[in-house]
Amino acid sequence: MSSTSQYLTLGLDRETFGIPIEHVHEILDLRPISALPHAPEFLVGMIDVRGQSYPVVDLRTKLGLPGIDPTPATRIILLNVPVDERQMGVGFIADRVFEVTDLDGDRMEPPPEVGGRWRSSYIAGIGRKGEAFVVVFDLRQLMASDDAAGFASAIAA
Repeated sequence: MSSTSQYLTLGLDRETFGIPIEHVHEILDLRPISALPHAPEFLVGMIDVRGQSYPVVDLRTKLGLPGIDPTPATRIILLNVPVDERQMGVGFIADRVFEVTDLDGDRMEPPPEVGGRWRSSYIAGIGRKGEAFVVVFDLRQLMASDDAAGFASAIAA
């Protein structure tokens, strides 16, 4: 018997990524973002959503992809991300959001060991949607990398 899990699929550059749906809180159109002084490069700033503040991470910068100008398809995905044994509200900027879809958990492959375009520690696995590959983020690792201390101190300021 196969196990399926639901993922929000999003696009960055020419790749499709997945985020486990249980971490997704809301999807927003791009809006003005207040910059934070001395923040790590990937931390664009903060937004206010109904009185709640969210730090906003540029996924392209975080993954080492070249920056692009926003398009009408650019979205901010509000997530509850596990950071230091607690849940933290964070916004991720994505080039586009596709859909919520099932990925076959039994067919999830581990991240490749060979050098890729981004750190393999950021990847929980590679799933399939038909013939297409979906790179599933490991949100804990994505937010707990070397620059996490800079991230935490920037949003605490």
